[in-house]
Amino acid sequence: MRVIFYSGGALSWAAAMRTVERHGRENTTLLFTDTSMEDEDLYRFLADSVAHLGVPFVRLADGRTPWDVYRDERLIGNSRMDPCSKILKRQLAQAWLRENAPGATLVFGIDWTEMHRLDGLRERYGEMGHAVEAPMCDAPWMTKSDVLRWMKAEGLRPSRMYGFGFAHDNCGGFCCRAGAGHFLNLLRVMPSRYAIHEGKEQEMRDFLGKDVSVLRDRADDDTKPLTLRALRERHEAGDKTLSLFGDEIGGCGCFVEAA
Repeated sequence: MRVIFYSGGALSWAAAMRTVERHGRENTTLLFTDTSMEDEDLYRFLADSVAHLGVPFVRLADGRTPWDVYRDERLIGNSRMDPCSKILKRQLAQAWLRENAPGATLVFGIDWTEMHRLDGLRERYGEMGHAVEAPMCDAPWMTKSDVLRWMKAEGLRPSRMYGFGFAHDNCGGFCCRAGAGHFLNLLRVMPSRYAIHEGKEQEMRDFLGKDVSVLRDRADDDTKPLTLRALRERHEAGDKTLSLFGDEIGGCGCFVEAA
């Protein structure tokens, strides 16, 4: 049996396509762990792509959002600590695998640019009795643009977050492991959604009574918290140093433990 960790992102779809092409639809399952904070168009793409792939689909949800988890765990997720991924994705998926698919081969949507993640996945899930495959790490190698063109050639419309310039479609544009560049893009294209996360972060700061934030300001040798409010205010003030954050995108690595 093969279980494909299916986020609804472009690479997990491509991994699912290659898996079906190589091994067929029999004994293949798509496993989606829902953070309850996904963009609405992701669910549309999930429905379309699951019908296109023609294999069983399982949705798991804890019911909490990442911000709910942060409050329960009394910390804000960041690039070093991701309790949201740990609880809403990894632990939920592992519990389902133990109950429903012990010994299954697990398929991940990582590509040749992320091959450094593969050893960690194989070690972690190997200890649980699972083999790990990442078909997009194999030739023929494809870029994200190649995958999106392939998707469209199959008659599927990619989820809208890619058109908005996001590197991945997870948590509706929020990701505690993303960088300032990612959040600046969210601020530009979805200011009302950014405002929600800015407010949630401030609620957590008040709740904890600590100077904590999702982001870090690394402009100086001494890094310090960079709140979403401060990032927005600097952007609105035309802070030219924000261009330093342009390439600091970061990325979703929900099934890889934070360093």
